[in-house]
Amino acid sequence: MLGFLRQNATWLAAGFFLTLTSSFGQTFFISIFAGEIRAAFGLSHGAWGAIYSAGTLASAIVMVWAGTLTDRFRVRELVLVVLPFFAAACLAMAAVPGAWALPVVIFALRLAGQGMTIHIAIVAMGRWFVASRGKALSVATLGVTLGESLAPIGFVALLGVFSWRSLWGLAALLILMVVPLLLSLLRHERTPQADIEASSAVGMDGRQWDRRSVLRNGVFWCVLPLMLAPATFVTALFFHQVHLAEIKQISHLTLVAMFPVYTACAVATMVVSGIALDWLGTARLLPFLLLPISVGFLVLAGAGGATGIALGMAAVGMTSGANSTLPNAFWAEFYGTRHLGSIKAMASAVLVFGSAVGPVVTGLAIDAGFEFDSQMKFIAIYCLAATVLAAVALRQGARRLAPTGEVDVIRA
Repeated sequence: MLGFLRQNATWLAAGFFLTLTSSFGQTFFISIFAGEIRAAFGLSHGAWGAIYSAGTLASAIVMVWAGTLTDRFRVRELVLVVLPFFAAACLAMAAVPGAWALPVVIFALRLAGQGMTIHIAIVAMGRWFVASRGKALSVATLGVTLGESLAPIGFVALLGVFSWRSLWGLAALLILMVVPLLLSLLRHERTPQADIEASSAVGMDGRQWDRRSVLRNGVFWCVLPLMLAPATFVTALFFHQVHLAEIKQISHLTLVAMFPVYTACAVATMVVSGIALDWLGTARLLPFLLLPISVGFLVLAGAGGATGIALGMAAVGMTSGANSTLPNAFWAEFYGTRHLGSIKAMASAVLVFGSAVGPVVTGLAIDAGFEFDSQMKFIAIYCLAATVLAAVALRQGARRLAPTGEVDVIRA
């Protein structure tokens, strides 16, 4: 592992900083300011959830097209467009004049952050690495996991000193500071258009699947409910963190102080799943993805204090860590890498759609008097059902996979 890190540090570091930077467009960061935003514009939980979901859903639609750009342009070229746009979106949030503008600002934040910034990193890892794809994905996605740990506790603490609008200005500055670093790391990079034929790995039936053929494939539809669960329900959990602190009768700062427990479990599971992925493959590991989160939500539903919440967050973190590697490797392993950008863009759009549905549905339920901790029991049941469906489909799909060649890293 250490030799792998040394030999490929440049590419891995680029992926890491991209996923870390995506934090400012992720739900766990935006939801830090949920209380301030709702208070500033007089919004209920349901209204704020609807605004957030509308902007997120719009970003999912645009991602279907925008994500295909990773099949045509270098990462370095995309960084020069996406990150300045991302910084501008943060500045727009800092200056948002009213509730009417929030859907547009949320759209820009979600498209740039959860959408394109992390999409660029994941597609690059999936294409540059084959035999070591699991380790590459686990290292690169450590960025977003680190962001989940540091951003909430850091910015919640800063909210006691600075206004929420000024902190969005700080986020824009931090994003712009990453640009020259990434350009330095990506001075030498393989161009997808020039080398995609030579570097492509095949999927099921020894073929390169395009987006249309994936949509007609039964394995995709059976695995989709499992894929949607983390995006939908972890997003809802972070989105309602202020509400969760209220109903558990603890302070918001006390709740986010437990996020490092979540992160520690996520990082450990991410690394282990990445290494195991290279040995065992996606088909054997992916069916276990939702088991920890099922347990975690049941624990959180019944938790009456900080210890129970910490244990629940730890279990949820295990699924989040594995979710950073296993689903991302699934697309390349089962459908090939020639059209990986467009396939992953479609998948990202579906997952972003899930993250749009989660806040609005759970928010409306909260407004109707169905507290989020009560909803968690039904979420756990959904996760178990999705697990059974995916396990059957993956077992069938695995029989159609060709042996994987031992290709390491595609170097520029």
